[in-house]
Amino acid sequence: MKKILDLGCGNKKMQDAIGIDINPKTDADIIHDLNKTPYPLAESTFDEIFADNVIEHLEDVVNVMEEIHRISKADGIIIIKVPYFRSRYAYIDPTHKHYFTVDSFSYFDPNHIHHTLYNYSESLFVTIKIVFNEDFPKKGINGIINSFILPFCNKYPRFYEQYASHFFPLDQLTFYLRTIKPEDNQ
Repeated sequence: MKKILDLGCGNKKMQDAIGIDINPKTDADIIHDLNKTPYPLAESTFDEIFADNVIEHLEDVVNVMEEIHRISKADGIIIIKVPYFRSRYAYIDPTHKHYFTVDSFSYFDPNHIHHTLYNYSESLFVTIKIVFNEDFPKKGINGIINSFILPFCNKYPRFYEQYASHFFPLDQLTFYLRTIKPEDNQ
């Protein structure tokens, strides 16, 4: 059976997942401050790790990604949802410490030039896909506009970000990553 971790689960923990959160008033199975590593979880345990709007609240993104790498299995799937840096939602919450673009996790991807130029970490993840506004309701004027531009933005995320995001700012990014472990290279 697939082992799933819901990182910073809050009160909406994924079904069949182990939830970890700092707040004891949540659905968490494990109460732990995600800024403090190592997490109380064994190495190479999880097939899938889900982080829904939590990474932007943490102190050190590189440290968190290294910890996610440590506790995920080789070829583990990592799903990270964050506010898009152009979105007003990125700035409304005074507890947000980081802002994310389509290339924010490219520093961990050995296939990307950012990793080659700025090798911040030995923890490696391949980017499977990046999706804008995956969970956002498709209603009202924003829903109508988004229904026209989302297919294009999701097909060409870097083009959208560079040339159109300031005209039509979207709200959320979902990153699908796959963990690469040293044994993958043998």
